[in-house]
Amino acid sequence: MKQIPTISLCMIVKNEEKFLKQCLESVRTLIDEIIMVDTGSTDRTIDIAKEFQSQIFYYSWDDHFANARNSSLQKATTDWILWLDADEQLDHSKIEEIQQAVQRTEAMALSLPIVNYSGDTLEESKDQAHLYYQPRLFRNYQDIRFVHRIHETLDIPNHASIEYLDTPIYHYGYITEITESKNKTDRNKHLLMKEYHKTNHSPWIEYHLASEYYREQDYQQAFELVNQSLLQFLLASKKPPALLYKLKYDILLRTNSLEQALAGIEKALLLYPDYVDLHFYKGCMLFEQGDYSSALHSFNRCLELGDHHPHYLILTGVGSDKALEYKKDCLNKLGRDK
Repeated sequence: MKQIPTISLCMIVKNEEKFLKQCLESVRTLIDEIIMVDTGSTDRTIDIAKEFQSQIFYYSWDDHFANARNSSLQKATTDWILWLDADEQLDHSKIEEIQQAVQRTEAMALSLPIVNYSGDTLEESKDQAHLYYQPRLFRNYQDIRFVHRIHETLDIPNHASIEYLDTPIYHYGYITEITESKNKTDRNKHLLMKEYHKTNHSPWIEYHLASEYYREQDYQQAFELVNQSLLQFLLASKKPPALLYKLKYDILLRTNSLEQALAGIEKALLLYPDYVDLHFYKGCMLFEQGDYSSALHSFNRCLELGDHHPHYLILTGVGSDKALEYKKDCLNKLGRDK
């Protein structure tokens, strides 16, 4: 009989008593060991971790998330590794699907959808979420490691196959009340500025800085930085990633810069014609200008594209409920009922 693969949960933590228990409960029946790397907790984090028989290791924080995560990977003894943050939960109802996937797949990694909630409070966040896929389960190989000081990512070999699995992870870490309580924005900007001042740094640094200012609603600074990021990708003869355009046109829509936005979003859609969020933003801009017929066309396109796009960062509902509501409003404005 084929041996059932084993799975380690690898985490780095610091003062995570608010969410840690529900995170560990969500994966209790999936994992075979918990590797917990603590970077300086002063609350009940360690006590909660011990309740789940975690192996706890202490790490002297060096302002480098990838280094800390890699230290956790070095301790894992299983076939597969799952990585989570303490403010995340796996959809427990899909545990069996993961177990089946690791038994049958030939892939080196499994990419899971992350439902990233935003909004001011936990209660208000349910209708304000973005979804993106990220490799979260991978084989315990020495050549798979994290890179980057902040917004760390797995460096998976180019030849490796990645399978997409529809098993959500719910992330609550960027709800405003949580980011403020943990001072995440200042921490993130501090680490990002360390990279920004390096010669020949990645254009991703400007994007991530722009995202921090966006969360603070400093849209002017965010807009300047995302444009810098776009320019640096182009100067390097690289196609700018789609989510840079998403952030740019989100800002222009929020600041009611409709003429400027409509003039440029068509070029972005030429690069990413199947990016439903860009079609949605275009429809919103046209609606605000009173061009309901053109807006209707955009929202119909959103409904055609739908919500399932593993290669894009998607605002949940722009290919379904949110687009449908706008479509109804367009039809009402046009004096039509369907």
